[in-house]
Amino acid sequence: MLVLTRRLGEGIAIGSGIRVVVLGIRGNQVRLGIEAPPQTEIYRDEIYAKIVDENRRAAEGPSSDTVLPARLSPGMWQRRSKS
Repeated sequence: MLVLTRRLGEGIAIGSGIRVVVLGIRGNQVRLGIEAPPQTEIYRDEIYAKIVDENRRAAEGPSSDTVLPARLSPGMWQRRSKS
């Protein structure tokens, strides 16, 4: 892991398209600004961990406690005529 020290307003460049800047420091919190191409996905660690977990569970298929919707018969999709 690379460890850097940055002051307010200073930043770092990651590759040629991503820049991270220190926007503010208040107590033990640091506000960061991230400039990146629109196609770059950026997540907080805890959100990314949830996405990975959900994707893993979806790939495993439904578990025995998963409730699936009842199957609808083809006739249920037809529009009924008004009388």
